[in-house]
Amino acid sequence: MAILIDRDTRLAVAGITGREGSFHTLNNRTYGTNVVGGVTPGKGGQDVEGIPVFDSWADCAAGVQPNVAMIFVPPRFAADAILEAAAAGVALVICITEGIPAHDELRVYNILKRDFPGTRLVGPNCPGILSPGKANVGIIPAAFFKEGNVGVVSRSGTLTYQIGNEIAQRGFGNSSIVGIGGDPVPGSSFVDILALFEADPETELIVLSGEIGGSAEEEAAEFIAQNVTKPVIGYIAGFTAPPGKQMGHAGAIVSGSAGTAAAKAEALEAKGVRVGRTPTQVAEIAVEILGG
Repeated sequence: MAILIDRDTRLAVAGITGREGSFHTLNNRTYGTNVVGGVTPGKGGQDVEGIPVFDSWADCAAGVQPNVAMIFVPPRFAADAILEAAAAGVALVICITEGIPAHDELRVYNILKRDFPGTRLVGPNCPGILSPGKANVGIIPAAFFKEGNVGVVSRSGTLTYQIGNEIAQRGFGNSSIVGIGGDPVPGSSFVDILALFEADPETELIVLSGEIGGSAEEEAAEFIAQNVTKPVIGYIAGFTAPPGKQMGHAGAIVSGSAGTAAAKAEALEAKGVRVGRTPTQVAEIAVEILGG
């Protein structure tokens, strides 16, 4: 099995006619993802290499019945695209777009919780989701990964790639890789994805890759202690980051002693999570636990 996306995924893409949107949509299709349509207002009736384009998510839902939406539109349009996909009944929305105003993210988060509880949002500002051998939705370079039993959830894209690749080089693979993004108001948290991996019979080991800023990793540590029976390995980016300086993501900013890499590692280790200090060390711990 895998979580969130698999061979039953029916993907439609907002912004499919744009340069980045079409490039990554076609890459996802080449990998084997079932791409059924796209949405670009004013371009309904066109197609992108045989993929039909619709003017709205309502038209797309009626025409090709997608169950996953990928958002690849400019920041000022992203919030409305997410909500329109949810209103059309799409169960999973994966937002790749970065630079969305925090106020828009907060509005989307609350409207989804209130009006569309059947829709799960992953992102924004995330690399997407990959279930190796089954489906790829987003910008994750699938060639780095292979099928296996290690679930990965991360706030960072590139660190996810490195950890997964190092695990693959040691002969192990992944059930699913989920990038939740590093913005201040993510649609899905570490806790949300950890719960899915805990329930997934194929996932035997979970890797949690965090970074400085916020309290998501501390909340994950509490959840792991109370709800997760599978082994979890942690990694926190930013041990050398200077306090008070934003590093990379909009949510990666430390205020005083709160949100530091050391504090997050301490919180995870206090709950029994082994925390590697480098991606290579994380892979070595994973191999040790898996018996490699």
